[in-house]
Amino acid sequence: MTESDESIASQFETGTVVYDPASDKVGEYRGQAGPYALLRPLGGGREWEARPESLRTATPGERLGAAVRAANSRSFPGASEAHSPAPVRDCAACADLAALRDDARARHDGSAETDADVLLRRHQRRYHAPLLGLREYALVPDVSAGAEYETSCTECRAGSGARQRPADVEEWQQGHTRETGHARYRRTVADYAVLAAR
Repeated sequence: MTESDESIASQFETGTVVYDPASDKVGEYRGQAGPYALLRPLGGGREWEARPESLRTATPGERLGAAVRAANSRSFPGASEAHSPAPVRDCAACADLAALRDDARARHDGSAETDADVLLRRHQRRYHAPLLGLREYALVPDVSAGAEYETSCTECRAGSGARQRPADVEEWQQGHTRETGHARYRRTVADYAVLAAR
């Protein structure tokens, strides 16, 4: 064993959870491979080699984040891949967004992976909807249902319930004020809409 190998072995015990800044990953120290430290993702997975001089013991937050990712991977194996949109063939924009997603997935960055998926879906709805059989939708007022008016007293929380006309709500307010002396109300107007295919 060379002097450098001995320094790696003495720096970390097998099983120590360390942070590798070169890959921005947290892993478990498994031993040495020549001049490199051999690391394995928490919960198992493909090992990787890292320069031992750049490693440090992982912080509690880094350990927790890695443990949560490992638990999620065990609970939902392949879940993110199963729900990710596939890039459209020969589309450079699709390929770029899929590459961003794959890079985030490799780094175990779930937030960036989700962002890339959202952008890819948005791009596909805008430019590839007919090709992918995606339907465009628009929110339109539901003409079969009228608006509803409602009020509630801010002092005692009594409410009028939904009414069809503003005048009905005002009549309820006047009656409530006469009975209680309360004079401050919160008013709401609600209407109905449907998501219709374009």
